[in-house]
Amino acid sequence: MINEFHSDDGKGCILQLHDIPGGSKSFELVAKFCYDVKIELNALNVVSLRCAAEHLCMTEDYGEGNLIVQTENFLNEVLNNWNDAIKVLQMCDNVFPHAEDLQIVARCIKSLAKKACADPTLFGWPMLGYYNTKSLEGTVLWNGISASGKSQSPTADWWYKDASFLKFSIYKRLILAMQAEGMKPEIVAGSLMHYARKYLPGLIRHLGISGSSTSESEQRILLEEIVELLPMEKGASSTKFLLGMLRTAMILQASPACREILEKKVGAQLDAAALEDLLIPNMGYSVETLYDVDCVQRILDQFMLVNQATVEASPEIVDEGQLLSSSAELTPITMVAKLVDGYLAEVASDVNLKLPKFQTIAAVIPDYARHSDDGIYRAIDIYLKAHPWLTDSEREQLCRLMNCQKLSLEACMHAAQNERLPLRVIVQVLFFEQLRLRTTVASWFFISDNIDNSRDPHIQLPKNNDGFIHSEIMQETEQASSSMDEVRLRVCELEKECSSLRQEVEKLGKAKSVWNFFSKKFGFGVRSQQHCDAKQVSMDDSHFMKSC
Repeated sequence: MINEFHSDDGKGCILQLHDIPGGSKSFELVAKFCYDVKIELNALNVVSLRCAAEHLCMTEDYGEGNLIVQTENFLNEVLNNWNDAIKVLQMCDNVFPHAEDLQIVARCIKSLAKKACADPTLFGWPMLGYYNTKSLEGTVLWNGISASGKSQSPTADWWYKDASFLKFSIYKRLILAMQAEGMKPEIVAGSLMHYARKYLPGLIRHLGISGSSTSESEQRILLEEIVELLPMEKGASSTKFLLGMLRTAMILQASPACREILEKKVGAQLDAAALEDLLIPNMGYSVETLYDVDCVQRILDQFMLVNQATVEASPEIVDEGQLLSSSAELTPITMVAKLVDGYLAEVASDVNLKLPKFQTIAAVIPDYARHSDDGIYRAIDIYLKAHPWLTDSEREQLCRLMNCQKLSLEACMHAAQNERLPLRVIVQVLFFEQLRLRTTVASWFFISDNIDNSRDPHIQLPKNNDGFIHSEIMQETEQASSSMDEVRLRVCELEKECSSLRQEVEKLGKAKSVWNFFSKKFGFGVRSQQHCDAKQVSMDDSHFMKSC
């Protein structure tokens, strides 16, 4: 540079070296190298020295073993070690344009990606500082030898913490390189979840955005970038994490495209969601409902779209045996049905929730997907309690969402005394409960007939090798006879409730039209009352039960 300097006015040569990569510290080391002062190369200074040597043209043309060759050879050694390679990659940020031109960044990323994708148990390189120190915590050393008996094996997430210290632009390139090397989607997603939880405090429940050192705009950009990197494979990212990202995206007002991606990912694996994570609060000042029910409806529609083939192949199942035989096929839709019923029960108390919106969400789930309608009945009851101004026709429409035949005995007993339900629904519940109990009583009568036959000396009972009656049969018959009193009493109570309902309808002046309609549809009336009287008489005949 001095030789190339020409001054027409004869002034001395003055060189300005302000643009040397690494600044004054790098120039000091370069100067010591030129005057044969020993310098120590390490992972923290080799990048700046390599860039400074390239800037000063310190090639072999000016001397053998010049600084470019020595720093290049040291870099090749450093990149064989995980921890040193991470440090080198972090130092590239200080001289990024020069390190990028010299392919130092690309070489570090390639080396780290190969090491992360390889089996760490086959090599000793990744565990220099972080893992060995962590694995020795709590172990007793005797003469420097571990007394634990066996060494701990690293898990697939051993590199997550180191990678999370990288600047996101570098981290993104590292993740893409790992995906190109064939890393499993769930491992990639695990690293992205670790990185997101570290820099997006909104993911942690009950923690505000203001607690982070980065601004909301920076967090929004980071969130959108992470969402784009998430693997497409179903189940790679946990549903809880995706819903947390979706909630944070709404708080940070992320782009509609970002929220749509998250909604589709959640919808594809909605059966793995938890109810508490699905309760996403509404953001903004113009919203009416407490929770974002529109978002949940879109997620639910996406789930039904993804599982459309399964839903179309599953017919209306009424028989319990058919339901059990198809349980493996219906497991996801059944879990979602339970989840939706629980969600509706949570949002039903919101007075601003409109009836059409409640009906739309509930009606998305097909009837066969609910093994029991107790959940949807509970949601309907909560909605009726929170919306007492509903008209009779609206109450009728709402109650059509549940199937009275699929209510449990406890739910039936509650519904029969629920004043919020329409009269038609109460009668329908009583009828199906009566029908169910009559079927149960008939089965008990069948068992008791078999017991009477077993006591007939002319009828031979099956015997075992010792000539005794099987103990299992006797135990079943004794249990059946002991519970018949309770079943008969319940049937009679149901008959009386039906009679009282009829009297109430007659008082309202609707006896002729309404009762005739229910009598024709459900098949009970005067004949039902006579049957109740007959049952009452039979209850007095207690010797029959004792004989059983």
